[in-house]
Amino acid sequence: MPKTIKIQDHCLVPKHTLLTKEEAQALFSKYNITPFQMPMISIKDPAIKDINPEVGDVIKILRDSQTEKDAVFFRVVKAD
Repeated sequence: MPKTIKIQDHCLVPKHTLLTKEEAQALFSKYNITPFQMPMISIKDPAIKDINPEVGDVIKILRDSQTEKDAVFFRVVKAD
């Protein structure tokens, strides 16, 4: 039987977190932006499959950085 691999546990996949509606609104207010102005991530992306996002949700991505502890990125979930 083939071994199953959890993509989220791979060392090259950054941590993906689903923001609450309140956290997303605070993000939009802080930067005075709308969801349409943000970068997108596909709902079919394997890295976010286990957090069960819906279209329009905001994902926080924490990547390792050489100059900082973590580099933070945000993406809005889009339909394919």
